[in-house]
Amino acid sequence: MKGLRFIAAMTAALMVAGASAQETKVARNKRNPVIKGLYADPEIMYSEQTGKYYLYPTTDGCEGWKNHDSHVFSSKNMKKWKKEGTVLDLRTDVSWADEKLWAPCIIERKYGSGKNVSYKYFYYFVANGNIGVATASHPAGPFKDALGKPMIPMPTEGPMKNHIIDPDVFQDPQTGKYYLYWGNGFLAVCELNDDMLSLKEETLKYIIPMEEKRKYHYNEGSYVFFRKGKYYFSWSENDTRSPDYQVRYMMSNSPTETAGAVMDSVVIRRDDSKQIYGTGHHAIICKPGTDEWYIVYHRFQRPDAIKLGKSAGYNREVCIDRLYFNEDGTIKRVQPTL
Repeated sequence: MKGLRFIAAMTAALMVAGASAQETKVARNKRNPVIKGLYADPEIMYSEQTGKYYLYPTTDGCEGWKNHDSHVFSSKNMKKWKKEGTVLDLRTDVSWADEKLWAPCIIERKYGSGKNVSYKYFYYFVANGNIGVATASHPAGPFKDALGKPMIPMPTEGPMKNHIIDPDVFQDPQTGKYYLYWGNGFLAVCELNDDMLSLKEETLKYIIPMEEKRKYHYNEGSYVFFRKGKYYFSWSENDTRSPDYQVRYMMSNSPTETAGAVMDSVVIRRDDSKQIYGTGHHAIICKPGTDEWYIVYHRFQRPDAIKLGKSAGYNREVCIDRLYFNEDGTIKRVQPTL
């Protein structure tokens, strides 16, 4: 009997030790992910109208990314987020597509001043391989499909044939012009007309042509921002279902021209020591009135999604980390946090 009790005690001790080792190996998430649930492809905006930050991710958790709706979250400090509701549901709000609502971007446009000031929000989104636009008078909506058709239909021929994805909207602070970027193995840019609903087609340009994607390690998920006289083009490298999905960038003197890739230009990548994988498809924001910058991105849902193989790319979560710069304006490598 003593022998049996000894064996039972040893077995229990080993189970406790094994559990403890597992806890050590899989450290708990602390500040990330910033919103509960499966979301990806985050866009972030600070609203002058409300004085709040708004987060617009893709709804995740569907094999083949066949989701049909998108949501919006608000925050005063980018730490605690409140779900405000649905931005769009393709099945009820859009007549020309019913699935694959991906990778939105948004911009706030201010009209007038003083008592006559008003705001309008332009939300560009991918729906079944086309780019559409919805509008609202408040960052949380309600949003309405502005055109009743794609703003940029999926081309059937030429260099942009098949799905066109991942729009990004940017206002050049030096000229006041608005630009829309998109890409799928290439990076295209076109100036927006004043209505924000159509393109000045004669300004269409390929910043990164398809034949140069390997040179720049370019795939998708572009984001453009401006800091201290420099334009930054950033994007995702590799497939979003890969653990090596990561963000790269380059700097330029123009919002429509490259200046060559920056050496060692990775902004954020996987961290195996923390079991963080698939860090990509990002947005970048500066806290108003400061030089304090943040990167918002998705990663595989931690810690279980990595076990799903390629399906990990359908099970992602949204994170936020600080972004720092060197004296010469280059970006310091971001260490993804739990």
